[in-house]
Amino acid sequence: MEKGRVHLIISGFVQGVFYRAATRDTAMRLGLKGWVRNLPDGNVEAVFEGPVEKLKQAVAWCHQGPPGARVTKIDEKWDEYTGEFDGFDVRYGW
Repeated sequence: MEKGRVHLIISGFVQGVFYRAATRDTAMRLGLKGWVRNLPDGNVEAVFEGPVEKLKQAVAWCHQGPPGARVTKIDEKWDEYTGEFDGFDVRYGW
């Protein structure tokens, strides 16, 4: 099973709607590792690692987000798997 890494910047109405918590729950359900955090410009940043097929599912979920979110754009950067994460965390601060 091919593994990979994807780094996302999610734009739209994505703060104050439990986007980070729902992203963490989605990543854990899919068995992915990485982190998610709010950015000072109102966007959300996330890094996922794991099986490529599961990463694609996470990206598809991020385009929708939790109820109340309105995603207008996602910048995606795919990269090589590093294995640096032990779990999936919500990060605070930037």
